[in-house]
Amino acid sequence: MSNVRIGIFGGTFDPPHLGHLILASEAWDQLALSRLLWVLTPIPPHKLDQAITPLTHRLEMVQRAIAETPAFELSRVEIDRPGPHYMLDTLTLISRQNPNAEIIPLIGGDSLHDLPNWHRPADILSVCHYLGVMRRPNDAINLATLETILPGITNKVRFIEAPLLDISSSEIRQRIAANRPYRYYLPHGVFEYILEHNLYHLNK
Repeated sequence: MSNVRIGIFGGTFDPPHLGHLILASEAWDQLALSRLLWVLTPIPPHKLDQAITPLTHRLEMVQRAIAETPAFELSRVEIDRPGPHYMLDTLTLISRQNPNAEIIPLIGGDSLHDLPNWHRPADILSVCHYLGVMRRPNDAINLATLETILPGITNKVRFIEAPLLDISSSEIRQRIAANRPYRYYLPHGVFEYILEHNLYHLNK
């Protein structure tokens, strides 16, 4: 059995913040990952009605956020191909690029509940070694119910226990726009980049 484990951490990262880094770090540690790929989503289908910061800015912010951790890598797998970007296609591509590795997508507890509604969920389960589920304290996750819809999912789930961090990219954007404190929600390099490029300000 392969001892190379690759975690897949997807998102818009607009901006990447300390909560992302803590969750990624806990996943890397608890799942004994060899590498963790930060898969930057260019334009998520569920956010078509929202203003998304240009990709070039988000790319640079992720690079700065993960620069000090060799196990963290930025992946362009969804940037260098046309959409729509389905989880299954992303996992299949990464699996082909790393044929001897165990592929472990990281999702939240809310996404686990919604997994049966994703594009070809049974195939997602077959491609991945298992699912790393970032569980918040007091999450009520009913695997028995999910098992009746997606047989085999119970054996694929590995929970990641992470501290409850009430930090979100949307709140940080709102704080910046409202001139409220936000410095300590962000890695220093990301904070400097936002200042340098005057991102998220309403009066820019």
